[in-house]
Amino acid sequence: MPRIRQADVDEVKSRTNIGDIVGERVALKSAGVGSLKGLCPFHDEKSPSFHVRPQVGYYHCFGCGESGDVYSFLREMDHVSFTEAVERLAGRIGYTLHYEDGGAAPENSGRSRLYAANTAAAEFFRGQLLSAEAETGRKFLGERGFDAGAAAHFGVGYAPRGWEGMMKALTAQGFTRDELLAAGLVSQGQRGVYDRFRGRLVWPIRDVTGQTIGFGARKLYDDDQGPKYLNTPETIIYKKAQVLYGLDLAKRDISRGDPRRVVVVEGYTDVMACHLAGLTTAVATCGTAFGAEHIKVLRRVMGDDNASGEVVFTFDGDEAGQKAALRAFTEDDRFNAQTFVAVAPNGLDPCDLRLQRGDAAVRGLMDAKVPMFEFAIDRRLGGFDLATVEGQVGALRAAAPIVAEIRDRLLRPGYERVLARRLGMDPTEVRAEVERAARGASQAPARRDPMETAPDSSGPATVAPVTLASLPRTADVALERGALMGALQYGHQVDQDTLARAFEASFRNPALEAIREVIMAVQDRTRVGWAMDAVNAVREPYRSLAGELLMSPFPARDEQGAVASTADLCSRLIVRDLDREKNELLRALQRVAADSDGGRALGVRLRDLSIERQRFTES
Repeated sequence: MPRIRQADVDEVKSRTNIGDIVGERVALKSAGVGSLKGLCPFHDEKSPSFHVRPQVGYYHCFGCGESGDVYSFLREMDHVSFTEAVERLAGRIGYTLHYEDGGAAPENSGRSRLYAANTAAAEFFRGQLLSAEAETGRKFLGERGFDAGAAAHFGVGYAPRGWEGMMKALTAQGFTRDELLAAGLVSQGQRGVYDRFRGRLVWPIRDVTGQTIGFGARKLYDDDQGPKYLNTPETIIYKKAQVLYGLDLAKRDISRGDPRRVVVVEGYTDVMACHLAGLTTAVATCGTAFGAEHIKVLRRVMGDDNASGEVVFTFDGDEAGQKAALRAFTEDDRFNAQTFVAVAPNGLDPCDLRLQRGDAAVRGLMDAKVPMFEFAIDRRLGGFDLATVEGQVGALRAAAPIVAEIRDRLLRPGYERVLARRLGMDPTEVRAEVERAARGASQAPARRDPMETAPDSSGPATVAPVTLASLPRTADVALERGALMGALQYGHQVDQDTLARAFEASFRNPALEAIREVIMAVQDRTRVGWAMDAVNAVREPYRSLAGELLMSPFPARDEQGAVASTADLCSRLIVRDLDREKNELLRALQRVAADSDGGRALGVRLRDLSIERQRFTES
C-alpha cells in the first residue's frame, strides 16, 4: 500500500485541533493556560486526570499514563490504522493527500470500509422511505406524531421487502459481499447472501462522533416472522453494550446543560419524542440493558466529576423497566451525578405520552422525577406486608443495604428517616440496621483494580515510571522542572539562542537530565509537533514524566505570561550555570599566581562571566 507523504501527515496534524477531536468523546473544561481536562476515555475514573493541550496537539492522562497525538487518539479509540487515521482527519478538513511514488490513494480496508458501507446503507434506506412501498412505514411514523421533517432529522429510513435490494445498491457502489457481511448489513443463509433488514423501518445507530455504525429496524408487516425490533449484530465497529442511540445528537446539550442532564429512555421513538418535545438530552440503549459500559460512555460525555449533574431514567413502569433502572443503580461504577427515575402517568412511555398529552407533558416528566434511592427503596419494600411486624423486619433487612450504599454523609441520615417513615419503625432501629449493613459491605473482599498488574515472581521487577509527584522537593529540581515544562509547552515562542544556552549544561536531577538531553537533540524547536516527538524519544522510565511536563497546567495567568515566565526560567538556568563556572574558576585561581599567564586568563574569563551574568539578570 502506498504511504502518505510525511509532509501531508504533518500538515493534516497541524490543521487539526486535537481539542475538537477529543471533545467529540469527552467533555473538556479549561484547566489553566492552554490546557483542557476531562474524564479519561482509556480508563474509568471519578475525577478528571486526562489533559489535552490543543496548542501542542498532545494529550496525557495523569491517572493511567496514556498519552499521544491526534493520530494515536483515533487509533486507540476507533481501532483504525495510522493511514486510516490520517485519511479520516484529512477528509474532515478537505485536504487532498499525496502518496509516495506518485501512487493513487489506496482503497481503505477494515474499519473504514465498514463505516463507509453503513453510511451508504443509511442513504439507501432514507431514499427508500419516499418510495410507494414505504407507505406503511410513513403511516407508522405519522400515527406516532412524526412527520417527514422528524424522520429526516433522525435519519429514519425504510428497508424494502425484497431479499437483495440494498445489497444490489451497495455492490453497485463497489462494496463486496464480504464487506457487507462484516458490517452486519446482509446475512448468510443456505441459499446464499440476503439483506438482513427487509420490510422494516430503519433507524441509523451512530457513534458519539456521528458516524453510522449500525441500524435498528422495526417490523411493519404481520407476515414478518422476525422479532419486533432487529438490530445490527456485533461487528468490529458496533458493540451494543457501548452504544447509546441519540448520543450523537444529545452530547452537545448534555455537556453544556445547567444542570448537565441525561435522560435515558427505552426505544428509538421515545428518543425522537423527547427531542422533539424539548428534552434534547435523551438517549436509549440498542437492544440490550443499560449497563456499566453505558455508564462509562455517559460519564465522559457529561464530565461527571461531581454530584451537580442528573441522570433521569424514564420507564413505562413495567417490571423489565424497573429492573433495568435498578441494574444501573447497583453497578460498581456508578455516576457521580444524582440519579432519578421518572415514570409517566398510567405508565405511558414518552412517545405515547407526547401523542396523548403533548410536548409539555413530556417535559413535565422532569418535574415528576424521584431520586433513584427512593425508587430503589420502594421497590425493595414492595414485596413485604408492612402491616405485620415480620413484614416490617424483613423489609428493613432488605432495604437497609440500599441506604448503606449512600456515600454522601449528609444524604444518608435523611434516607434513614425516609425508610423509617415507610416502615413505621423507630429511626434508631433503622439507623442501627443500616450501620450493620454498611459494616458488612466494608468487610467484603476488596475488588481488584482493573488497572493493577499482578506481580510476576518469575521475572525481574518492572521499574516504576518516574512522575512529577515522585521528584524531590528542592530548589534545583523546581527550577529544572519549571524550565522543562516551559520549554516543552512554549519553547517555540522563546528566543531560540536563549533556550539553547539554558539547556547546554547538565541538570542535577537524573530524570530531568534525561529529558533535557532529548530536548537538546532536537534540531528545530519551532517546528509544529517537536515537543511531542521529544517526549516520545525520552527513554524509560522517564517518558511518562516528560508527558506530564508537556501536559501539566503552566502556572501563569495567560499565554503571554507563560512565555515570559519560560524565558525567565531559562535565564535563571543560565545564571546558575555561570555561577557554577565562576566558582570553579575562583578555585582554580587559588592554585596559580594571579600575574601568571594562566592567572590572567582566568581573570579575563571571570570578567566575561560577570558581564554575561549581568545581561541575564537584568533581562
